Amino acid sequence: MESEALFTEEAEPPGNLEGLVGIENYANDISTSYNYNTLLAPSVVQTKGVSYVFRFKESPRSRAFRKRFYPEITSLEWGSWHWQYSNRITDVRTLSQFIWLSDDERDAMDNQAKSLPMAITPYYASLLDEFDPNHPLRRMVVPVTNECYRTAVEADDPLEEEHDSPVPGIVHRYPDRVLFLVTDTCSTYCRYCTRSRMIGSQGKCLSNKDLWEGAIAYITANTQIRDVLLSGGDPLTLSDERLEWLLTQLRKIPHIEILRIGTKVPVVMPQRITPKLTCILKRFHPVWMSIHANHPDELTTEMNQACIRLANAGIPLGSQTVLLNKINDNVETMKQLFLGLLKMRVKPYYLYQCDPIPGSSHFRTPVQAGLDIIEGLRGHTTGYAVPTYVIDAPGGGGKIPLLPEYVIGHDGGDLVLRNYAGNTYRYPDCPLSQEETAKATL
Repeated sequence: MESEALFTEEAEPPGNLEGLVGIENYANDISTSYNYNTLLAPSVVQTKGVSYVFRFKESPRSRAFRKRFYPEITSLEWGSWHWQYSNRITDVRTLSQFIWLSDDERDAMDNQAKSLPMAITPYYASLLDEFDPNHPLRRMVVPVTNECYRTAVEADDPLEEEHDSPVPGIVHRYPDRVLFLVTDTCSTYCRYCTRSRMIGSQGKCLSNKDLWEGAIAYITANTQIRDVLLSGGDPLTLSDERLEWLLTQLRKIPHIEILRIGTKVPVVMPQRITPKLTCILKRFHPVWMSIHANHPDELTTEMNQACIRLANAGIPLGSQTVLLNKINDNVETMKQLFLGLLKMRVKPYYLYQCDPIPGSSHFRTPVQAGLDIIEGLRGHTTGYAVPTYVIDAPGGGGKIPLLPEYVIGHDGGDLVLRNYAGNTYRYPDCPLSQEETAKATL
């Protein structure tokens, strides 16, 4: 019934919008401690037209935002990913029409604090708190002057991906799989982006056919590769035709077993997950998808629809979350996020320690914060909601998993363990053979 409803809603759904539309009522839909008497006057934002639209169910919050700031745009146009992408918010003047900007945010944008550009889809802008610069979603996408400060431990390419790049667009770090960077463009730019050194040149570097063909030739020639992860940038910003071409070429390679897509599009531009796209993806199974989600406020009606469509197309969904200071660095926020993802049929996959890119010190947390979160989840909720906490080791070491210490030690022939509640238990451990003991001591 839920998936069926996605295709039957009217262009402008009926219903009482009281409490959602208008300046005074709109304020009630936003949770801040600010004085709503200072609410920004509504403004009509100039937009670019698009020729293709399709039906996508709109949440009350999105509808209120659209009617306030884009009164000339219908729900069908708002539900078009082409419209969302063409009308991304990329400058301080436009952003200031939607939210009150702090002096720090304005200074960062006026002075171009960092080479990473700003881009926010209108849909994602509707989720930002209008007055609070510390709102978690706002902090992830709106520049601040802290991005100007580079510490000694930070590097442009902290993971040394370029060192492990045998041909442009390919990172080959692990034996049987490669990272294929197919674009340097995203619909919305995260301020803590691992690839901030290369993101934002509007697809001029990575998404040309000659580069793709060189990368595909490398994959074809290296028969140990069985798994290809498409990333960038965000692969789902590519057109259906270009994405289909890529998947077709990769699926022709006999030794490629699994295709994966890493994306934040279902979170920041869920309208991209069209029936046409899911039909394309279904042709290339097994296709897996990792969705970048960081905070419960991102788990909207629209994101749920996108995940339903992907899951119903037979695509296994996992999430990747970055641990961020004062955004999601506590057990309760993470528990709400991960349980909410499970309800959307998304398995929490990785929890990443934030990479030390330039200007990221205000985002990074102590590693202990991540360990505390894992300990606060394991045993306290379903194991399906507990991701693997990893550090992607600076210097090209790859992902290294971290766990709280549950092994206390050996006592005689027993392994002494601590459970989630802090109680100790014994397991009768099997003794190693003499040969195994000798190997273990080497």
